[in-house]
Amino acid sequence: MSAPINLEDYKPTDPYFGKAYIDRDEWREAPFPNRNIHGGFAGTDTRFTFYFPAQEHYKNRMFQPIEGAHAGHEEAFGGAMGLMLGGLPMIARLGGFMVESNAGHIGDTIDEKAGPDPTLYGHRASVETARLSKFVAAQVYGAAPKYSYVWGGSGGGRRSPLCLEYGAGVYDGALPFMGGGNVEEHGTTSRVRSDGPVAFGSMFNVQRVLRDKMESVVDAMQPGGSGNPFAGLNTHQAEELANLYRLGYPRGDEYMISQPMGQAWLWCSIADLLQEEDADYFDAFWTKPGYAGHDQPWLVNDDLINIKLKVKRVITAKEMLTNPAYSGPEYARARPMAAAMSSMSGRESLPLAVELEGVGSGYRLGTGVRILSGKAAGRQLYCLNHGGNLLFCDGRDDANILRFTDVEPGDEVHVDNRAFLAYCYYYRHHASADAAFDFTRLDGQPIYPQHGVPLASPLMGVPYSGQYEGKLMWVHHTHDASLWPSQGLIYERAVKQAQGEAKAAEKFCLRWVDNAEHLSPAFLPSPPNRSTATWLVDYMPYIEQSLADLCTWVEHGIKPVQTNYQFIDGKVILPATAKERLGIQPVLTVRANGEARIEVPVGKSITVEVHAEVPPNAGTIVGVLWDFDGTGKFPVVQEVDGKQTEITLTTTHTYDKPGTYFATAQVLSHRDGDVKATSRRVPNLASARVVVK
Repeated sequence: MSAPINLEDYKPTDPYFGKAYIDRDEWREAPFPNRNIHGGFAGTDTRFTFYFPAQEHYKNRMFQPIEGAHAGHEEAFGGAMGLMLGGLPMIARLGGFMVESNAGHIGDTIDEKAGPDPTLYGHRASVETARLSKFVAAQVYGAAPKYSYVWGGSGGGRRSPLCLEYGAGVYDGALPFMGGGNVEEHGTTSRVRSDGPVAFGSMFNVQRVLRDKMESVVDAMQPGGSGNPFAGLNTHQAEELANLYRLGYPRGDEYMISQPMGQAWLWCSIADLLQEEDADYFDAFWTKPGYAGHDQPWLVNDDLINIKLKVKRVITAKEMLTNPAYSGPEYARARPMAAAMSSMSGRESLPLAVELEGVGSGYRLGTGVRILSGKAAGRQLYCLNHGGNLLFCDGRDDANILRFTDVEPGDEVHVDNRAFLAYCYYYRHHASADAAFDFTRLDGQPIYPQHGVPLASPLMGVPYSGQYEGKLMWVHHTHDASLWPSQGLIYERAVKQAQGEAKAAEKFCLRWVDNAEHLSPAFLPSPPNRSTATWLVDYMPYIEQSLADLCTWVEHGIKPVQTNYQFIDGKVILPATAKERLGIQPVLTVRANGEARIEVPVGKSITVEVHAEVPPNAGTIVGVLWDFDGTGKFPVVQEVDGKQTEITLTTTHTYDKPGTYFATAQVLSHRDGDVKATSRRVPNLASARVVVK
């Protein structure tokens, strides 16, 4: 390894930060060979990790991924987050070194020195870390990087634009994906206001009130379905589902309504904040006219939980992952969460769940669990997930870091979901000026009593301004149940408002990923009859190719191709052909015996056909794979030579058991037409329904 790094001459530009220090400098082989440097800034909670690959992999670029959720970890992309959202191996392929910051705070706890200052957590800690990384890179590689890029998804999509907006001279380009939030003038120090947390209450309510009707809703909106999700619903159920769609929930991803993940985490992290800053609402919901809890208690009474119980057992992350007792389907969502938390925290012994007997049949998701006795008395947590008699919980500040640490069997807890049930109707009473909430108004007047739209945690940073130097490519997903498609339009409007149409055309690009969720299918739950991978794609090849295109834009002035779209009734609509849609993703259709849906007897051979095309200048088709049985493994491969931009292929299949199947084709394209490429193979898929009798 090279000579030790000297930080004596580094002076932070931002006076908030104390002297930079390094407490680890070593060579590591995983996740890609790199010189791994860890440290922080004295007098603050800001920590960083730098990953420097060997010189032969370096092309004069710095990449800074911004962690999702609230951030708080400086080695996320070196671990579990890197597996999901592209870590050091991807950065090395792009010719860069990687920079991580914990965004100025440890876990979900704010820095005592800064207090609730959203500018620190939103951009200042990340920007100062990037400045320092360039100073260190000059000693590692002989010169500071010529080009620097910041990128990130979800919470990283929320904050990476802020780094470009407020990091003038530090970055040349940004690629946020799955971001969102409101817009204010450049220089604001206010907390971000997001309609997302408000609308999530509607999603939870639909899951709650539909219960066993969710299956028919999902079926109606799948390929070959009726297209009418309201069939068989009662008045309240239909109203709540319609309101969810009006707010922008993505059609075609209804299964995820029953499988909340990031939405449940967000509730756990902001529940205390909402109840503190909006206490009037949580009281009024149960006590005043105009609120469902008071006027129509029968809508919630059967789901109420309000009981004190004794803890029977405490469950650690390691136990969740290794004990066969927790391998059943009721724990399917808990296991990947346990794995991710164990990886990010480095603590397999972290106690994530408690076993409680006697909770009853009320609605458990989101319910509050307050420790009443023992060493952890006073700690407030909320149910993130549940299975059997286990409640997996999270919370804010120390509760996020400690979970059920110091909780023992026999300790008393108060299990209370009244706040969460009130949150299920939150969207009615916190309507923003956004057009998505127009259905809650008549002649400009609100239908329901109104409360101020809540502010997000200061850890989410400040509102967007749309004012920046450099280039910014925004990527959003058509089926994202955590940051709905409508959120993907906000930044485009902000740039046009701040910089004008002409500048926006020069400096902004918007791309859509069709059939992509908030996480890749490998990290998502699946229904019993069909793998999630048969209707959702892994979007990371799309992100990697888009990062490469961002580099070409910045370094050679060649603007990336955008995706054409329409936005109607809260829904993003993409053109049906690749030539009209543009972007970089294949466009395809699948038919079985020439139809979107067929019925056949057991043992009768069917013919399936896929027609696929790649947008202009986006490469050629390098893979066509079929999945007939719903496993998501795509075992049937049709040969292609990597030279075609448009193909029509057929194959046959015979089903030997009755059931409903989705014959699914996955088509992959590559910019260079390399059929042997292992990265940047951009996917899309389509299905036809086959009912076998």
